[in-house]
Amino acid sequence: MSASAFFLYFCHMKQTLLILGILIAFISCDNNNKQPQQSQQVAPKKHVNIPAFDGDSAYYFVKAQCDFGPRVPGTMAHQQCAEWFVKTLNGYADTVFVQDFRTRIYDGKVFDGKNIIATFNPKARKRLIVAAHWDSRPYADNDPDEKNWKKPIDGANDGASGCGIMMEMARLMKTHRIDDNIGIDLIFFDLEDYGAPKWMDESQRSDLSWGLGSQYWSKKPHVEGYAAYYGILLDMVGASNPRFPKEYYSQGNAAWVQNKVWRTARDMGYDEAFTNELGDPINDDHIYMIHYAGIPTIDLIHLVGDDDRTSCFFPYWHTLKDNIEQIDVKTLQMVGNVVMKVVYNE
Repeated sequence: MSASAFFLYFCHMKQTLLILGILIAFISCDNNNKQPQQSQQVAPKKHVNIPAFDGDSAYYFVKAQCDFGPRVPGTMAHQQCAEWFVKTLNGYADTVFVQDFRTRIYDGKVFDGKNIIATFNPKARKRLIVAAHWDSRPYADNDPDEKNWKKPIDGANDGASGCGIMMEMARLMKTHRIDDNIGIDLIFFDLEDYGAPKWMDESQRSDLSWGLGSQYWSKKPHVEGYAAYYGILLDMVGASNPRFPKEYYSQGNAAWVQNKVWRTARDMGYDEAFTNELGDPINDDHIYMIHYAGIPTIDLIHLVGDDDRTSCFFPYWHTLKDNIEQIDVKTLQMVGNVVMKVVYNE
């Protein structure tokens, strides 16, 4: 190659490399300019302001129920407690429904009951339920002393504890509004605990003699066409050193709800109480909410796990000792913290 040809070739290559360099720089700049635009499309995580649950206030609401005496349907204590619920909840909720119903108990007798529903954001289509029963058992038929079997119980843990947590939730939701797109219904079921007593022959006892208020509501909700995203039933959630395994039917019918609640509890450091074990199958209000109303519902319930147990429930279940002395503020605080975080994070 001659010197002049080499010179022309060199100039041509230099010009080509210069053009390529400019193109590479342009593409690089263009990519750099695009990157921030892509990151801006990721929505920031929404901050949720969850009000601080007050275990002492929940304890007050539990004690207020027990102070009426055993809340057995057909008694003055039952009537007075219902009036207190409605009056107090009317000061907190957007709407309070009183669902009067009539039903037959295990022996054919007819009783009048009241399901009480406190509603927040009634126009929201996505609805969540927190529920408990507010009546107490007319028979202490699991008491170690057979002489006590026909005496009514206070039901401090079995009933009043869940209602106490719900009353505190209602108090907080009055001033700390949940997102407008989420509706909350706190349902206080009646006549849950008037099931056939243990002294009856087993062939005469039926699971359907329990949960009469939830059976009625699940078939005839307080609002026509009512539907809910999911429900959380609170039962026996106030005693010391609780153990909350994953109740069997809840895991079988609403595992995603149960896992959501237990994951929240674990993240809050409560995994010792909210154990990652499968618990006993319990015939409770959630069964009817699942099968009659079609609402995936879990039963958050204190169950024991030892082999020498007389029942799978907490030690003073259906005994005269299920009184206010069994209620632990720390347990109410823990359960209240978990449930509040779950519903507010929806």
